[in-house]
Amino acid sequence: MTARPSPAAPQSGEPAAAPPSRPTAPVPPPGPPPAGPPPAGARTGAQNAAGRGVRRPAPLSDEDRGRLLAGAHHDPHALLGAHPMPDGLLFRALRPGAGSVTVVAPGLRATLHAEGDGLFAGVLPLREIPDYRLLVDYGDTAPTVRDPYRFLPALGELDLHLFAEGRHEQLWRALGARVMTHQGVAGTRFTVWAPNAQGVRVVGNFNYWDGTGTPMRSLGSSGVWELFLPDLGEGELYKFEITRPDGSKTVRADPMARRTECPPATASVVHASHYQWRDASWMGRRGARPVHTAPFSVYEVHLPSWRPGLTYRQLAAQLPTYVKDLGFTHVEFMPVAEHPFGGSWGYQVTGFYAPTARMGTPDDFKFLVDALHRAGIGVLMDWVPAHFPRDDWALAEFDGRPLYEPGDPARAAHPDWGTLEFDYGRTEVRNFLVANAVYWCEEFHIDGLRVDAVASMLYLDYSREDGGWTPNVHGGRENLDAVAFLQEMNATVYRRCPGVVTIAEESTAWDGVTRATHHVGPGGFGGLGFGLKWNMGWMHDSLGYVEKEPVHRKYHHGEMTFSMIYAYSENYVLPISHDEVVHGKRALVSKMPGDWWQQRANHRAYLGFMWAHPGKQLLFMGQEFAQGAEWAESHGPDWWLLDPSYEAEADHRGVRDLVRELNRRYAATPALWERDTDPGGFSWIDGDASEDNVFSFLRFAADGGPLVSVTNFSPVVRPDYRLGVPGDVPVWREVLNTDDPRFGGSGVANPDPLKTEPVPWNGRRTSIAAVLPPLATIWLLPA
Repeated sequence: MTARPSPAAPQSGEPAAAPPSRPTAPVPPPGPPPAGPPPAGARTGAQNAAGRGVRRPAPLSDEDRGRLLAGAHHDPHALLGAHPMPDGLLFRALRPGAGSVTVVAPGLRATLHAEGDGLFAGVLPLREIPDYRLLVDYGDTAPTVRDPYRFLPALGELDLHLFAEGRHEQLWRALGARVMTHQGVAGTRFTVWAPNAQGVRVVGNFNYWDGTGTPMRSLGSSGVWELFLPDLGEGELYKFEITRPDGSKTVRADPMARRTECPPATASVVHASHYQWRDASWMGRRGARPVHTAPFSVYEVHLPSWRPGLTYRQLAAQLPTYVKDLGFTHVEFMPVAEHPFGGSWGYQVTGFYAPTARMGTPDDFKFLVDALHRAGIGVLMDWVPAHFPRDDWALAEFDGRPLYEPGDPARAAHPDWGTLEFDYGRTEVRNFLVANAVYWCEEFHIDGLRVDAVASMLYLDYSREDGGWTPNVHGGRENLDAVAFLQEMNATVYRRCPGVVTIAEESTAWDGVTRATHHVGPGGFGGLGFGLKWNMGWMHDSLGYVEKEPVHRKYHHGEMTFSMIYAYSENYVLPISHDEVVHGKRALVSKMPGDWWQQRANHRAYLGFMWAHPGKQLLFMGQEFAQGAEWAESHGPDWWLLDPSYEAEADHRGVRDLVRELNRRYAATPALWERDTDPGGFSWIDGDASEDNVFSFLRFAADGGPLVSVTNFSPVVRPDYRLGVPGDVPVWREVLNTDDPRFGGSGVANPDPLKTEPVPWNGRRTSIAAVLPPLATIWLLPA
């Protein structure tokens, strides 16, 4: 049996103290009984503490009593509360530790008979159920409270119907803990999906983590359990105590919790948002232009370590200013959903509906998103529907049997991370995840979801040996349930949330990742429906090239040009992400060969090449100022490198200045983004100059306006380097040069306009002769 958490010991895995036999602190009373005349049939002669005039009812059956006390009854409301009888009203209450329980109402005060084990009951000669309270005497305190078992279900049939069909697109409004007014009474409705449970009880600090007196009822065949607790509000800690099919018990955090305790504590927190958004202008124009034909330059951030120790609200005072100054159009947060182990960077989620409490409340997180929007910056976040950890207080075998994961242990186990995969074929699980994607976009105004580890979802044999997986119904290796889930998720998000983009981290050649779901490809599948896809091939190939000494690069020239063979097969993002600067892979500048100057020059040239290449850009924090050390979540970027007192500060500041200039020029040059998904927006000038280590190409805007990008990955100056260019541009000017001294370069440049000459070159009738700086990228625009 899982140890119950207690207010004194809330941490995961830590045994809790046994609950006291009775409360030792008063429960806030709901107020005095309502005034007015006694209800019809009330007998004031029943008003005595000894219970005279209160008839002892027939006892509960041994089966009902045993199941109720064991937390294994499916309908405690049928046993507790007030129920009409032929000769009056039966009142029964379950109040462990109480010395007596008295029913009080206008003109009525009737003490119930003790039945043992915290049960109290009595039959009163009443015709109608009054608006009553229970006065519960614990000896040293006697609160007057409303009876939770007098309320009808607070969850409607439509909610249950939609959930059963897997179509409840705002599931967070139906399941979990919701502060509400029900039957005219303020309180909190608790609901949880646990179809295999014998019984479920709510436990929390409000009942000293003893759920004996707060069993929930099962709502038919839905598998949903419900209980409305009157006069209970936000901020309360809670979990669900579940009686498994074998009779054992487990205490679980709420899968739908919208707020959690700060790890390592694991309780869920009743939450009601009070945030007032101020980003109407951003939200109104967000969907005006598709991201495929708009500037899209992303700064990837691990929030807990960007400035370690800052809260969401403190980050809101610094991050938008920093990102706006550098000119990025978007930030991408590594997963912010609640996770128990900080070293997972958020990729092993236990609270899919709760922003991590490490930096504040959900409303604090909204404040940060709002601040970024008001600064004109879009917010993307990593979303992890591929797997979840095995913690015994979270989703794994949630109600005693596999629920969120497949029933086959071999199928459920994720081979790479020691986690569990989701059962995408189960209607309710698919609904849980689709609604979760919508939740972040609607409730937190997130502008895009980067979906992690898509490849591990798509293939049944992913990281599995022969014989370790079962083919699909067609004998193939594709996970048909995962395909259907991703299609449904993308279609739902795009329908409900105009302007939001979904981005796949998909590392294989799956056909149609960014194709519409209704367009069937040659493999027989409709597209997955993503808006963008990380170009993992470009990332690996280009990094492999620049890591080599310049003298060897000519033998690997094709690694840099190969991406253009498939550049328009999907809508791509070019990612230099956190994954490339950890675990011995070295920071971006440290991957580069040569001395410190050459490393920085390579770094700058590579960024210039990347920003001009078709596709959107993504750069992980720290790489914008050439941090030499690998990133570590324990301390974040090495900001001290930018301290003016550091003698090499200018080297790092120069790289950051280049990133700012890249973003500024990029945003102002439609040729670099307007036709990212159109093959007509790109043309090689010379893609075969392997002996020179030079890559030159043209980009074109929608109106045909061109940009020339030339990268010299050799440490030598190439004077009078001839480049074939369109003849309709008479003069070109250099608008960006990564070798500029203000970026830390040597200052080799083309300060004067470059005139187009009638000299055939590179298959064109006209050309220019430019100076190529060493280890540098230059951009040219029509003068």
